[in-house]
Amino acid sequence: MTGAPATDPYAPQSGDGSYDVEGYDLDLTYRVRTNRLSGVAVLDAVAREDISAVHVDLVGLRVERVEVDGVRVRTMRQGPRRLRIGLPTEVVAGDRFRLRIVYAGTPAPRRSRWGAIGWEELTDGALVAGQPTGAPTWFPCNDRPDARAPMRLSITTDGDYTVVATGVAAPPTRAGALRTWAFTSSVPVATYLAAVHIGHYVEQLLAGPVPVRVAFPVEHRAAVQRAFAPVPAMLELFGDLFGPYPQETCALVVAADELEIPLEAQGLAVFGVNHLVPDEQRLIAHELAHQWFGNSVGIGAWRDIWLNEGFACYAEWLWSERAGRPSAAQCAAEHHARLAALPQDLPLRDPGPDLMFDDRVYKRGALTLHALRLTIGDAAFFDLVRAWTQRNRHTLVSTEDFRDLVLERAGEPAASVLSAWIDRMPLPPLSPR
Repeated sequence: MTGAPATDPYAPQSGDGSYDVEGYDLDLTYRVRTNRLSGVAVLDAVAREDISAVHVDLVGLRVERVEVDGVRVRTMRQGPRRLRIGLPTEVVAGDRFRLRIVYAGTPAPRRSRWGAIGWEELTDGALVAGQPTGAPTWFPCNDRPDARAPMRLSITTDGDYTVVATGVAAPPTRAGALRTWAFTSSVPVATYLAAVHIGHYVEQLLAGPVPVRVAFPVEHRAAVQRAFAPVPAMLELFGDLFGPYPQETCALVVAADELEIPLEAQGLAVFGVNHLVPDEQRLIAHELAHQWFGNSVGIGAWRDIWLNEGFACYAEWLWSERAGRPSAAQCAAEHHARLAALPQDLPLRDPGPDLMFDDRVYKRGALTLHALRLTIGDAAFFDLVRAWTQRNRHTLVSTEDFRDLVLERAGEPAASVLSAWIDRMPLPPLSPR
């Protein structure tokens, strides 16, 4: 297949830079017993340049029909990673067009340099782990980190299952043995942050500064209640430090299976039953913090992943201190000593695709923020953080944007500290004083 215009260099086989999607409308049907997914995806798009064809990412599912502005397309070619669609007429830059794609198949994770990612069949249900390029395993999309769009999701499945997905939920409707669940996101969603979770779940609402919907297997009710009891206090702390909660909804899902790691999505996060223990409380804080950092303040390029993970990791340390556990300063000292003993060959502002999820990115990112805090003081630091989240609410940012804000709010000395941590590889001292 011919290549699409270049997109993110960390994932060069994903996405098409010649057009943007302005809205996704997905109608899915999923049968749990047979792991069969069928769907109709409508992509409202706008051309960024003059185009006669577009590429849509889709992995492991077969396209049955494509229409462009209501006209059936005959000139299409599907490969293992994406679909090339010949447009009936040339579309000039700035013009809008609508793709309607009918597809079906047996969804499964895709193999990648980061492991198996995407739609995953569970023992009793399914989940989506989309970061960074797993979205095409369940819906056709323009899979770029800089391409965010509002989304409507409709999922029809066996009537005794519960669905939790990206967006604000409407009451489910029943037709015979099936139920249909609908979700709407009016805020822009990155494809990797769209998710669907299906299981034999009961639900509970946690009251607090942000209402939180928790879905979990009923046999784990007591463990879920213990594990998530601090969530309202976490959201209160983060609201004070980071600014108002930026999402339309907040949902937490506990899958019946053990999961290697929890994972955030837009307005929700998923955990395995193995995460319902006191020592994993930091992971809950981490995933909640992503609703500010990564899901609202979004990165336009994967090289800037530290802006997502460094802030979320630092939120773990802030919660640890609030919960009466080791302070942020103690956490920073401990992890600084650990990083000092590891290879220092990772440039934080551009770690490369193989190391973008390396734990050193997470911890050095958090240490960068703590070093800034030590440099400018608590009041100025958290003012800077709130300015970062409020100016960039549901927009895309880069490391250079953060550098500019530091320079604007804290001056050249703080910008120099930032540069030592993100531009150079040797580990700086934690305190500049």
